[in-house]
Amino acid sequence: MEHLPILIQDLGLILMAAAVMTLLFKQLRQPIVLGYLIAGFLVGPHFRQFPVVQDLKSIEIWSEIGVIFMLFGLGLEFSFKKLVNVGKTASITATFEIFAMILVGFVVGRMFGWSTMSSLFLGAILSMSSTTIIVKAFDEQHLKGRSFAPIVFGVLIVEDLIAILLLVLLGSIAVTQRFSGGELLYSSIQLIFFLILWFILGIYILPAFLRYCRKLLTDEILLIVSIALCFMMVSIAVRVGFSAALGAFVMGSLLAETSKGTKIEHLTLPVKNLFSAIFFVSVGMLIDPTVIWSYFDTILIIVAITIIGKFFGTAIGALISGCTIKNSMQAGMSMAQIGEFSFIIATLGKSLHVTDDFLYPIAVAVSAVTTFTTPYLIKSSDSVAGWLNSRIPERLHLLLLRYETAMTDSGRESVLSLLWKVHGIKIVPNSVMVITIALAVRYAAVQFLGENFFQEQPTLESYIACLVAVFCSVPFLWAVFVSGRPRPGDYDTQTLATLQRLQIGVSVIRLFIGCILVGLVISNFTSIYALSGFVLIPVVVTVVLLFSRHFEPLYNKIENRFVSHLTDKEQAEIQARAKLSGLVPWNVSLTEFELSQYSPLVAQSLQNSRLKQQFGVTVAMIDRGGNRLIPPKSDDLLLPFDKIYLIGTDEQLTAAQKVIETKNVAEPDFDEESFGLVSLVLNEEHPFVSKKIRDCGLREAVNGLIVGIERNETRYLNPEPNMILLADDVLWLVGDKGRIKKVQRQNNTLEN
Repeated sequence: MEHLPILIQDLGLILMAAAVMTLLFKQLRQPIVLGYLIAGFLVGPHFRQFPVVQDLKSIEIWSEIGVIFMLFGLGLEFSFKKLVNVGKTASITATFEIFAMILVGFVVGRMFGWSTMSSLFLGAILSMSSTTIIVKAFDEQHLKGRSFAPIVFGVLIVEDLIAILLLVLLGSIAVTQRFSGGELLYSSIQLIFFLILWFILGIYILPAFLRYCRKLLTDEILLIVSIALCFMMVSIAVRVGFSAALGAFVMGSLLAETSKGTKIEHLTLPVKNLFSAIFFVSVGMLIDPTVIWSYFDTILIIVAITIIGKFFGTAIGALISGCTIKNSMQAGMSMAQIGEFSFIIATLGKSLHVTDDFLYPIAVAVSAVTTFTTPYLIKSSDSVAGWLNSRIPERLHLLLLRYETAMTDSGRESVLSLLWKVHGIKIVPNSVMVITIALAVRYAAVQFLGENFFQEQPTLESYIACLVAVFCSVPFLWAVFVSGRPRPGDYDTQTLATLQRLQIGVSVIRLFIGCILVGLVISNFTSIYALSGFVLIPVVVTVVLLFSRHFEPLYNKIENRFVSHLTDKEQAEIQARAKLSGLVPWNVSLTEFELSQYSPLVAQSLQNSRLKQQFGVTVAMIDRGGNRLIPPKSDDLLLPFDKIYLIGTDEQLTAAQKVIETKNVAEPDFDEESFGLVSLVLNEEHPFVSKKIRDCGLREAVNGLIVGIERNETRYLNPEPNMILLADDVLWLVGDKGRIKKVQRQNNTLEN
């Protein structure tokens, strides 16, 4: 027989264990992540009753691929525009909570007598909440429409971004084995520089590339291209000294800004789920019962600190940002767990051999316990928050209310915010481009000429390379010096007057920054201390300022293309809507609505939704994750978050909107035992007799539907809505048993 490689045997064992445990946990209505962890424990080296994975090194490689796909998928959900939209509330809350938990974790670790690095990594592990667990719990409990939900989701977005920064900073600290403010500052600046650079280049190139290849991009090819781009960015990130996770996250975020972002997310989801499962199973393989038993009391203490610390950290951060007391407490109880990024941070410490061996299994155990408690904490958050709110002294209530009012009263924006919007948003990215061009030209020169071209005394080669770098940088230098100056009509009178009063100071600062950039460019090719350096700086600055009118058209062309690509996704949606608008005759409108998960239309066919009969509107198109149904069929089901394009008058569309975009209404918990299959025999006097199924009102009467009819020994499964009910029909109903019994009693009364 052909020999089966150990790697394939191990992979099969992992997936079989994961399949069994996830099915079990799904049946028990517990988080699937817990199932993965337990599956890993069962096939790991610490549980000998089952077959164990043999090639642990290969499984570690698979788990690293899992981290890459997890971060790639997270980036596809993230998008840089979401970061702008989360606002100050999420930013302040997340920042306060993360740094508070890092401090708490570090202090607790030192109190346990752990090493400095283990304590620092413990703090970082405890600072990250689980996006997967929270989103799943919110979906199951229908909480996405609650007022505190946007706070939680915004905090999760900011946490993900700060986690990327933590990975870089912790890696730097682990390598140097010391805290250095200068090195941390340098690492932070380096990270910000490359994030801005990758964002600019990605937005400038990727939409154009995908648009150029759009006729070739079948689902299969688009999937391959997306994964190839992901691993290309992973390689680039590692090459410049960052983690593979950062590269995957950045590429996912860039692709999310393109018109294909939603489709790519949909296509890569199964791949991400597969490798994520392998990652979590590999984490579970590291669960060592002996270590957990030895540190059982430590684990319980850390669990308590995690729940209490993240509750107060998030709640206080939300209060500082201006949220209400109740919303802050509910957000705090929702964030009380550790998750995916915690595992990645723990993996980093383990791979760099800077943390103690017991930290990883402790982190896994704490995650398992807090994952289990999260749904119950979220479910009880409303009542607990209300109880705590009622215990707060009235005077403190009044002070917090005044603070909340002051924070939410935006008024006019500050001068610094205004200057950033007008000038900073131009200066920073263009400065990054100038530095990038200088480094790129220097790298090319070194490859062709060798390091000997860079000398204290300038050579002809260094002058030529310097002139090439300056020439390529001129459009961006012009933008740093003069672009973005306020003009009448761009701002209101008062804002324009403020900007004009600040113009002298702004011009001096821009000139100073521009001179520094020119100096940085020149210093890449000859010593800045050489006389030529001091001569070239004013020469270059003078040329840029005197001939600015020649550089302005070129820069505007570059900027307009960038802005066009930045709004690629939005433009695609507008174009699709514009094409549909050609279907609209006379004085009617074509409007897009998103089907709420709480709408009564969910899971109904287009025909049964009766949108046309009730409101007079026509469904022109259904957009479902980038797949468009044009025109939709009568038996097409309406699913949550479908984008429905309706044709009708303003009055008709307004009426339909109330049903389609139904808001969340608190409903009593669903009782499975009260919902089931019941039979009903119709007598001759019953009001349902001689009526069509769709017209008899049975759906409303029993909160259910007819799944079968027995008539003269003939059975009709899932009868058509236009079927007429007759006397002596036996109806098989799925619905509220209490309501069905009420209908049965009415039927018996009529018969008697």
